[in-house]
Amino acid sequence: MFRTVLFAFALVSTTAFTPTTRVFGIRGVHTTLRMASRYSLPDQPARFAKAKAEKNARHLDIDSCYDPAFLAGKRVAVTGANRGIGLSLAKELTAQGAKVVGLVRKSSPELDALNPDEVITGIDVTSDEACASIGGKVKNGPIDILINNAGYFYEPVEKIEGGELNFSEEMKMIDICAVGPLRVTSALYNANLLTKEKSTIAMITSQGGSIDWRTTQNPDGGDYGHHMSKAAANMMGVLVAQEMRKFGIACGILHPGFNKTEMTAKYAKIWEVEGAVDAEVGAKRVLHEVGRINMETTGKFINCEDGLEIPW
Repeated sequence: MFRTVLFAFALVSTTAFTPTTRVFGIRGVHTTLRMASRYSLPDQPARFAKAKAEKNARHLDIDSCYDPAFLAGKRVAVTGANRGIGLSLAKELTAQGAKVVGLVRKSSPELDALNPDEVITGIDVTSDEACASIGGKVKNGPIDILINNAGYFYEPVEKIEGGELNFSEEMKMIDICAVGPLRVTSALYNANLLTKEKSTIAMITSQGGSIDWRTTQNPDGGDYGHHMSKAAANMMGVLVAQEMRKFGIACGILHPGFNKTEMTAKYAKIWEVEGAVDAEVGAKRVLHEVGRINMETTGKFINCEDGLEIPW
């Protein structure tokens, strides 16, 4: 006697922003099952338009869900705290009762005006010696949260065509954005300033490091140094998360969202259509996600605009 065994197989779309599964039966009849959305949309204008259409409070009004209570009394080290999103992070941390430790090449009047717990100058994240010195300069105890924020963006658009490539700038971006956070993290950990089962690490990288999203966001290629450096930073973040896992130290990898800063000023003409926000809002988005980093989410790549994952 023969038994007819019915089976089905599922083809999950490899396009991360299409949260559907097609299920095919034995006769090829298929249906589409709606899956819970896990990934953010790669198309920035479409992402912002969707948030507006759905009145997505998480995306459009971070104050509706941001609870900063966890920051009170925490010692938070921020690289690049003297300007841009780093300065906005320092301001918001101070406002919420955190003890800010600024790790900077040089301070700024705006940072000094916050009266941080500590400002450690001379920290060039491309310098092995400068980063190794951090342990001896932090005076007031271990760090609860480390936010590796320092970055660098070479403004001219790089193309192979026409020979518009700057290899030294590409290496500089990789050194600052990918190796720099590793130097700082290593220095703090080996100086016993990151506490096992307690400290948290946040790596500020970029959606620009998603290889999966390049076909949507860079259909014509280009901007080599920026994207290579952020992809390398993402890899670094995952490896740090894996190594620190056994110590109970969680590490999140965060795209801070599109923020109106000096670094993004060359994109000012598209700020509004793509949903760019003031750096003060961006800082709250980042800190909201910092508060969600734990051993279950360690190593995840999160878009701080909407709280969803970004594919590698």
